[in-house]
Amino acid sequence: MNYDKELDARGLACPLPVVKTRKALNEMAPGQVLRVLSTDAGSMADMKAFAEQTGHELLSSSQEGSTYVFVIKRK
Repeated sequence: MNYDKELDARGLACPLPVVKTRKALNEMAPGQVLRVLSTDAGSMADMKAFAEQTGHELLSSSQEGSTYVFVIKRK
């Protein structure tokens, strides 16, 4: 999947992956896509809730080894 920017939030604990995701998306133009890497197990639920609350589109969420990968489209 193509993306415009990548955020490496591996090693950060809740709520920092979501906080940094919000900041990164705010710096992007509407319609651009952000790929987020996280090792926080709570990220799966947190990113889904974040997308629902903010209106951004969670295009995909997956796990690659110990890393959670999210692709989010800015509203």
